[in-house]
Amino acid sequence: MGSALPRFGLPSRRLLTDRSTPEGISGPIRAITASMLALAKVPIRMTVAEFLKWDSQDDLRYELVDGEPRAMAPASTIHGFLQNELGRLIGNHLLERASGCEVVANPGIVPRLLSEHNVRIPDLAVTCSPLAPGQATLSDPVLVIEILSPSNQAKTWTNVWAYTSIPSVREILVLRADRIAAELLRRSPQGEWPDRPIAIAEGELALESIGFGMALAELYARTGLGA
Repeated sequence: MGSALPRFGLPSRRLLTDRSTPEGISGPIRAITASMLALAKVPIRMTVAEFLKWDSQDDLRYELVDGEPRAMAPASTIHGFLQNELGRLIGNHLLERASGCEVVANPGIVPRLLSEHNVRIPDLAVTCSPLAPGQATLSDPVLVIEILSPSNQAKTWTNVWAYTSIPSVREILVLRADRIAAELLRRSPQGEWPDRPIAIAEGELALESIGFGMALAELYARTGLGA
């Protein structure tokens, strides 16, 4: 993708009675005041266009969920390792096959449902549509990958069900960051999704959408995790 998504932040929603920044205040107080001023400009239900343009004036990263900016917690080291390692392996695989597809980290993806008010950000996604300079969201993903930690389980599965509404998506992979395990949703040739994901705890991790396969244990080999 041509450029990274802007970083968005949103402090807790509190009543603002004074929208001016007092003179002579610096440090954390000024930062909090700046965030509160940014909050005052947030529409009640933000659109994708508003979200992509909005500057919250803090260092948090957000995605848009049904019109509401939602904070994304910093990733653990194992989470970051799995994202980087699988992204590297998939990228090399796509390049070797001269597939014309690309893997992108942390892309903005707009689901088909409530598309005017949602930008979800998975850990990795593969698209076979050309990337363009200035592109803010990823077009036509065929594979979407989320890395799940116990603390983000509900958020992750909420995103997964949103991805199933995208016509181009053929597979959705959820990797665990706390043990060696994965779950895979694969769309049928008739375009239907299964009732439940395939649980993978050992053996091969096969991603048919991009013709990729590897031993699941090999992906986790340097993490120190057990099954």
